[in-house]
Amino acid sequence: MTAVTAPTTVAPRPSGVVHDSVSVFVRELRPMLRDPFSLVFSLMQPLMFLALFGPLLGGMTGLPIAEAFQWFVPGIVVMIALFGTAMTGSNLLYEIQSGAHERVLVAPVSRPALMIGRACKEMVPLVLQSLVISGIAALFGFRPSLPGMAVGLAMLAVFGMGLGALSYALGIVSRERDWMFWTVQQGLLFPLMLLSGMLLPLESGPGWMQVLARFNPLTYMVDAERALFNGAFGDTAVWQGGLAAAVVAVVGLAVGIRAMRNSI
Repeated sequence: MTAVTAPTTVAPRPSGVVHDSVSVFVRELRPMLRDPFSLVFSLMQPLMFLALFGPLLGGMTGLPIAEAFQWFVPGIVVMIALFGTAMTGSNLLYEIQSGAHERVLVAPVSRPALMIGRACKEMVPLVLQSLVISGIAALFGFRPSLPGMAVGLAMLAVFGMGLGALSYALGIVSRERDWMFWTVQQGLLFPLMLLSGMLLPLESGPGWMQVLARFNPLTYMVDAERALFNGAFGDTAVWQGGLAAAVVAVVGLAVGIRAMRNSI
């Protein structure tokens, strides 16, 4: 009589969007860890604004440099998130043109995870650069609220995830016309930045600029970061900024995931 052996059971491989997103996140993070110089180089622009524009703003307003930095540094942190995440689509555009993107798409990874993992990776340099800028500004009297700073960076991470996803979608749409990516990106980036009150207070600007600023989600992010970095958790700008970040994240991920699913 032949003995019947019970079939061996193999533990199922963890699957799902969360697991795949973590895998993509780790894969995308490795090049930055191998070449941290790119992270250091990207700090040059915010450091130049901090060194040159910050004292200029203090001279224009008559405020001590420490007080000027309390207003100015949160805007610089938002600028880091804006430029960092808005440029992410250029990396995807290069992968598409080199054929690397097609090889990634045939991997057993869910399409939403490809977008979410990539977007989450962009939050790592955002946090590191923001900490460096805040640390340097602290040498000149900048004193942020640490709990408020933590909440502000988390809010920026949500906002940056949505903005990065929109940048990826733009890269996919522009895969055969890379000039279109740079035209749209540059055509939107600087007006959004200038109309957010990031560098100069909008209260002294013309009325039409103040009206346009109300339709700019970046305006609410800048106001929220200034309130949080100064510990004003009860300011109405905080929940308005949180709402703006959530809307940008939902819209951005929806558009980005749809573009990723239709990218072949």
